[in-house]
Amino acid sequence: MSVKRILKGTVALIFWIGVWAIGAKIINQVLILPSPLTVAKRLLSLSVTGDFWIKTGTSLLRIFLGWMFGIIAGAILAVLSSASSLCNVLISPVIHIVKATPVTSFILLVMLWLGYSNVPIFIAALLVLPIVYGNITTGVLQTDGKLLEVAKIYRFGRMKTLSKVYFPSVRPYLLSACVTSLGLAWKAGIAAEVLCQPKRAIGSEIYYSRYYLETPDLFAWTAVVILLSYLLEKLFRLIFRKGVQNEI
Repeated sequence: MSVKRILKGTVALIFWIGVWAIGAKIINQVLILPSPLTVAKRLLSLSVTGDFWIKTGTSLLRIFLGWMFGIIAGAILAVLSSASSLCNVLISPVIHIVKATPVTSFILLVMLWLGYSNVPIFIAALLVLPIVYGNITTGVLQTDGKLLEVAKIYRFGRMKTLSKVYFPSVRPYLLSACVTSLGLAWKAGIAAEVLCQPKRAIGSEIYYSRYYLETPDLFAWTAVVILLSYLLEKLFRLIFRKGVQNEI
């Protein structure tokens, strides 16, 4: 990242924090809009407790598991769909339904089927699945036909064709899907936690903060969600870049 871009981002951040501070000063109601300083102090006081890190770590673990399950399920379904026209006919409508149905509907349904602690995992996986499925199937379709002809000429077996031809073609699409879906999994997982309130969860703290009208806490936990979302995206974009460079 260039120095100029960092500078622009810093200026924009300072500007909007200033707007927030002015708005809080004008309203002068902590219940409605706490000041940035009040929220920062509350966030600092939360972050020095072990309970804060347990809740944050538990939410991260749940959503990371859901993300991983979504990647695995999406990859398996994409392979089946690409290998068999019958599987494609059966799987495609399900993927379209998952993409079209509101996340809230799935959360409420899954709350009836699973324990509340498992809802964020399932919802995160559900959001990731169609992204991974779509990217992998696109990667399969974009596989160079000439390479497939060469594989036929040299009588590659099925496994060798997969590893030497299809996998290199699909890999960039898979890496891109992993990065893109992470942010969606994180937001969907937190939304699921807010609705089902599992034990030791960021989403539960957001719900309780709103319920008990502890607005500084609500802002502080929301800041945690935003900060973690930003850090996770940056981390996996860095991994994605290294993966592409290794390919080259």
